[in-house]
Amino acid sequence: MDPKRSDWIIRLIETPEEMRLVEGLQRLVWPGSETDVVPSHLLLTAAHNGGLVLGAFAGAELVGFVFGFPGFYETPDGPRLKHCSHMLGVHPDWRNRGLGFALKRAQWQLVRHQGIDRITWTYDPLLSRNAHLNIARLGAVCNTYRRSEYGEMRDGLNAGLPSDRFQVDWWVNSRRVERRLSRRARPALTLDQYLAARPSLLEARPDSTGSLHPTDEPPRPEGVILLVEIPSNFEAIRRSDLALARDWRFYTREVFERAFAAGYLVTDFVYDQGRSFYVLAHGESTL
Repeated sequence: MDPKRSDWIIRLIETPEEMRLVEGLQRLVWPGSETDVVPSHLLLTAAHNGGLVLGAFAGAELVGFVFGFPGFYETPDGPRLKHCSHMLGVHPDWRNRGLGFALKRAQWQLVRHQGIDRITWTYDPLLSRNAHLNIARLGAVCNTYRRSEYGEMRDGLNAGLPSDRFQVDWWVNSRRVERRLSRRARPALTLDQYLAARPSLLEARPDSTGSLHPTDEPPRPEGVILLVEIPSNFEAIRRSDLALARDWRFYTREVFERAFAAGYLVTDFVYDQGRSFYVLAHGESTL
């Protein structure tokens, strides 16, 4: 349970009845495609074989959940165990209260107890709210861009766009992560503080209505620090102007693939002055 809140309780979900509540919450969070719902029998099997399904309850109501399971990744010394965090969902009426952060913090505690030091998951890099949670608040990092990770998606949040994703790494025992999850979390750096470091800057281009457009030709990344602007309201853009949303998808695909190939790592995310920027640093020494 998050020590700063008293209106929810977070606990493990392990019964068929409660797994069906997770099914129902998925339909609220990702409406429109029944085939994309992870069924209760699969959730239950994962939970009984090393996976974790954590639920946030307000009384008897399930208002959020996080689901993940063990997996492997390759190292020079052979396969190594990790935790693959597959889903994080919060009831629409319970968003913007810190519940997503609390669920991830509970997951972090249990995965550490399992003796695993790495958690990975994917998210749409154009969603600024998710970027703020995953990168800025939780301390995950990223240098992996996956094109069309889930193929054509049909739910109401993803239909019509290639399902490109960041795969982030959450090194659960690192000082970076521990500092962000402690009760004395480090203060967020502002946009002005980053600009004072004279980074390489990839800004968006506003039109006469104030809508943000990607630049015509992204420059090649250079310098120690790179700031990449994305729209703060990509969900609204996708609903109102799918062509512009697709422009943003292909532009950021090129920017991040180039940057990662050149040795950059996403280390922070800044939402300041109504604008959203990824912060990329050159070299893993930034960890």
